[in-house]
Amino acid sequence: MSEKKNEAVDEIGRGPLSRGSVVIYRMLVLEAQLFLATLPTSLAVLLLGRDPSNLPLFVLALVPVAPALVAGVAATRAAAADPDLAPGRHFFRAYRRDLVATLRWALPAALILAVLTVNLTHLGAVDGGAALRPAILLLAVIALIWCGHMTVLTATFRFRTRDAARIALAQILPRFGFSLGVLSLVVISAFLTIAFSELVVLMLLWAAVVLLALMARPVIADVATRFTRDTSATES
Repeated sequence: MSEKKNEAVDEIGRGPLSRGSVVIYRMLVLEAQLFLATLPTSLAVLLLGRDPSNLPLFVLALVPVAPALVAGVAATRAAAADPDLAPGRHFFRAYRRDLVATLRWALPAALILAVLTVNLTHLGAVDGGAALRPAILLLAVIALIWCGHMTVLTATFRFRTRDAARIALAQILPRFGFSLGVLSLVVISAFLTIAFSELVVLMLLWAAVVLLALMARPVIADVATRFTRDTSATES
């Protein structure tokens, strides 16, 4: 492994300019791949207006983002462990490998969030509906944070979906720092969507992917130690 890394370093170069250029190149490749992977979402967003009644459809349109995030996190970690000048192969390999596993939890999560958004947009038509708003918002926040944990687990480990779901739920409070980081990304994305456009958020997915991969290191180390016999996942 060390010989392979040395060869990669020789290929890239040892100077700061070479390393900086490679980082920029990797981010550009990652953004291009994320753009292609989320193209169905981009097209759906262009067709949907900003009417509150379209919010559930907007949530469902975000389903393709989940496999893209999983592949992006996996590719970022793989590129850090195995640096070279062909970062694109990591993304395509992870996307193909984890697509089905991601959709197993992303589709139900999207349906749940869509139902919650429907309830939020129609609370005014129900007597005492305003009292339910905090509870619905809390459920939505928990679901979004859980999705963040599931993204990292799917990108890094080969758990069964039900086992990963339990681990992700159990990690929400113990790994509060990562959970807060996921929530912060959601809040920033919501702000950018309201202030600018949904497409701006999709164009900045590469930054969210890199931040997720960085923030997830303690989570990955903890899960590898507690729930697996192989702790190699903590090395990258």
